[in-house]
Amino acid sequence: MGLCSQEEIRELKALIDEGALHQGYPDETLIRFLKAREWSVTKAHKMLVDCLSWRIENEIDQILARPIVPPDLYRAVRDSQLVGLSGYSKEGVPVFALGVGLSTYDKASVHYYVQSHIQINEYRDRVVLPAITKKYGRHIGTCLKVLDMTGLKISALSQIKLLTIISTVDDLNYPEKTDTYYIVNAPYIFSACWKVVKPLLQERTRKKIQVLPGCGQEELLKVMDSSSLPHFCRREGSGSSRYSGGSGSGRGGGNCFSLDHPFHQQLYSYIREQSQRARPAELVSEGSFHVDVPELDLEGSKIARTIECELHKFEDQNGLSKSMNGLVISGD
Repeated sequence: MGLCSQEEIRELKALIDEGALHQGYPDETLIRFLKAREWSVTKAHKMLVDCLSWRIENEIDQILARPIVPPDLYRAVRDSQLVGLSGYSKEGVPVFALGVGLSTYDKASVHYYVQSHIQINEYRDRVVLPAITKKYGRHIGTCLKVLDMTGLKISALSQIKLLTIISTVDDLNYPEKTDTYYIVNAPYIFSACWKVVKPLLQERTRKKIQVLPGCGQEELLKVMDSSSLPHFCRREGSGSSRYSGGSGSGRGGGNCFSLDHPFHQQLYSYIREQSQRARPAELVSEGSFHVDVPELDLEGSKIARTIECELHKFEDQNGLSKSMNGLVISGD
């Protein structure tokens, strides 16, 4: 990789300023996009241009004024797309929990789930991270993610297209926002696929993923206090029930996936307030917020095909002839 010229850096910074992506930290934002493209200025420039075009064409700056209504529909989304903010690391970095194994994505259209995901991303970047940055007096611009694989089944791969869309949105438009992915409660099916997929990942990505034994409590307590542990990490074998209790405040208790959890209550209230300010009324009309998603890149397609192949091998070895009938993993 050659050295970046001052002119190239100035041009990239101008793009970042134009799109208001930096939240007051243009240098850190520039570094994120350069990292995501292996420090290639040319590729980072294209990534920035594509990201800004995506935001403009899909009105992403207004997405936090587009509530998913009625509330019952939003609750259904929350009950089937398990994600939440469980707390903060000892360094003040937000800890997001994802219930990968028990998320069903079957209560609404794909567009609602994509809309919900982007809203959480934007709320994280516009509200959560600026607030914690102010609290600590230093820039905090990333998060940690704890992925719970409890309940993961082969049938969950029928949702691979939606998961690919969400992953692609993050990779192309929110690069380098996650420091570490902690995977916990991993069943054999995940472990078998991980051994095959791991070598296909770029080293930069591979270093971010840690597969922890059991519920991961012992390792996670090295980076966060017990109060910030996701509920499915509180004790061995606790599982990731959508409605499990546990310590914590709010009607949602310790279950950060629940709409009744303080994080989701604050998020929903924020979106509702923004929608009331963003008149005219068409901004708050019912209906999903359609977002165009770029095609999966070549690396992602290769990984998806590899997972498909390995799962079919797993199927053949374990006599699961009907469970994956017709299942094709594709980013198309």
